[in-house]
Amino acid sequence: MLKEDEHLKRLAENFLTNLKKSGASESSVLISNSISETVNVRNKKLDGSTRSDSLNVVLTAYVGKKKSSISSSNLEEDHINELIKKCVETAKITPEDELNSLPDSELYFKGIKNLDLYDETFIENSKKIDFIKEAEDQAFKKKEIVNTNGSGFSQNKSNFILANSNGFIDGYKSSNFSAYCEVVAKSNGSMERDYEYSSKRFFKDLLEPKKIGQKASELAINKLKPKKIKSKKMKVVFDKRIAKNFLSSFAGAITSGTIAKGTTFLKDKLNTQIFNDKINIIDKPDIIKGTGSRYFDIEGTSTDKLNLVENGVLKNYLIDTYNGKKINMKSNGRASGTTNLFFENGHEDYKNLLNSNKEIVYINETFGSGANIITGDYSVGASGFMVENGEFIYPISEITIAGNLNEIFNKMVLGNDLEFNYSTNSPTMFVDELTIGGK
Repeated sequence: MLKEDEHLKRLAENFLTNLKKSGASESSVLISNSISETVNVRNKKLDGSTRSDSLNVVLTAYVGKKKSSISSSNLEEDHINELIKKCVETAKITPEDELNSLPDSELYFKGIKNLDLYDETFIENSKKIDFIKEAEDQAFKKKEIVNTNGSGFSQNKSNFILANSNGFIDGYKSSNFSAYCEVVAKSNGSMERDYEYSSKRFFKDLLEPKKIGQKASELAINKLKPKKIKSKKMKVVFDKRIAKNFLSSFAGAITSGTIAKGTTFLKDKLNTQIFNDKINIIDKPDIIKGTGSRYFDIEGTSTDKLNLVENGVLKNYLIDTYNGKKINMKSNGRASGTTNLFFENGHEDYKNLLNSNKEIVYINETFGSGANIITGDYSVGASGFMVENGEFIYPISEITIAGNLNEIFNKMVLGNDLEFNYSTNSPTMFVDELTIGGK
């Protein structure tokens, strides 16, 4: 069972008291308990199971403007005393940094925890196995499905307490259930793989196993007998499970750390038009049961809704305490990164995007590094479909897509089919002309 709040709070308060006694002028403590169970299935047979139960502590000690952090999973009394001593002594010998400090007290979370992030439901291993077997059974109903690359079900429950010497002490439980099915299709010598995946805070909200298996088989079969295409510039439509990757690149380019270092193509772009005026990007931490929802970041700073891009204009960075001071901005609760990040729904119907040009490349899988956030250059390997006059004609593979995020951001058009399946989400995306490398 998970450690209860009061137990973790007592531990945290004891750490803070002893850090102060050992010479820390300020300190913070993060104690987390996580219990995870995973089963793996391959070809409808159990292929392994794991269970982990971890209790970890991260201590941060400040001695004036000197700072040190140390972590451990050994919470035996003798080890704890040594850990505290080592953390403070290490801080004493580190260089001073005038920017080192805890967050300002007025920024701490003081609200109501009402986001419904924890499901008490416990799924026995036998039921986890049955869930995934049902997904694979559904996939194998298609004669083209000849193998699975492995499927799995995971259940994670966690609890934590964050406390510091400024008087902040809070935490909460959260849960996550996830399932995936990855299959291999074969026909006339052609073999292709694909998958379907579902992840939710509450078990009852997971995609049904039959739907997971059906979608995985459908995606894999549709990729059979791919063709190569010639290199040229083409209009591109990105499936929404790929389009969301552009948001991840965007988020990496606007963290206060990259801004402070100047290692991003979006440096000095605040309040500047970087997308076309129909694009809005939101980071919303307070979605009920949201996969990325949270109350505060790893520093205890309240995490409120951020309109990152409004009508194409960059309005906010993702700011933590330390790097925020470097750029003369206060933390906005993003020391832990984004929460529920998404493009606001566009206005174009999915079919209209496919019909927006006589010939379009539709991308539903990418490989490789993707975007260089220093230069904005974008290059990935990809596969997908050739679309002509709005109809999927044949699958394509072994292509590369290249461009620059500055141009892609400016040219993108979004569909109106946004769904909240992950912590980062996007509707279908159309980009007017990218370089396609083929045969």
